[in-house]
Amino acid sequence: MTNFPRPEECLRPSRFIDSGHPAITALAGSLVDPAAGDVANAVALFYRVRDGIRYNPYLAGASPADYLASATLAAAEGWCVTKALVLAALCRAAGIPARVGYADVRNHLSTERLREAMQTDVFYFHGYTSLFLEGRWVKATPAFNIELCEKFGLRPLDFNGRQDSLYHAFNVAGNRHMEYLRERGEFIDLPYEDMMTVLREHYPRLITADGGPARTHGDSWEADVEREVAHTTR
Repeated sequence: MTNFPRPEECLRPSRFIDSGHPAITALAGSLVDPAAGDVANAVALFYRVRDGIRYNPYLAGASPADYLASATLAAAEGWCVTKALVLAALCRAAGIPARVGYADVRNHLSTERLREAMQTDVFYFHGYTSLFLEGRWVKATPAFNIELCEKFGLRPLDFNGRQDSLYHAFNVAGNRHMEYLRERGEFIDLPYEDMMTVLREHYPRLITADGGPARTHGDSWEADVEREVAHTTR
């Protein structure tokens, strides 16, 4: 499933990376400084997505509309896949070539309800963004907002535009946090049909025709995080 599109292919709007949407272009225009250069602008866009769009894995849905970058920006919350699409859209709108990449990871930090829904600690199709800066591709992972990291005792992922920003193997306390198991490649856009096949196979309780657990249970990720943190610190 590997695919590595060239930089010149990664500047135009695509099905889910709708970088021509007015909300995307307006936000990108408000954050970038043409005199600052691509690296500084990519860093500014990364932090806007990391902290300005709150992480919520319960929004993993089944409809293509759930994965439009403009829709996630409007909702101001999303999960790794959709937040990576937003960062890609903003970068393309700013003239920075951007593609999206996927990997399977083992995540040792979750919540009771998410573990029950997933029935595994492996997160298939974890999403990140890959940006073409200073003549090379650099990975950026804008998934976890700073408040979530502080609650869970995670080291927040920073990005300087020159080094890959990937999940830390251990949390602040030294406990195992994330393991990368398999790279699935980098793409010009979300491989929606392939991803949904994998997610439905591995998460039949999480991904259904009606969407994810937030749509069927109604409880919030924030509330579950609070309960999880309270339980682990007792």
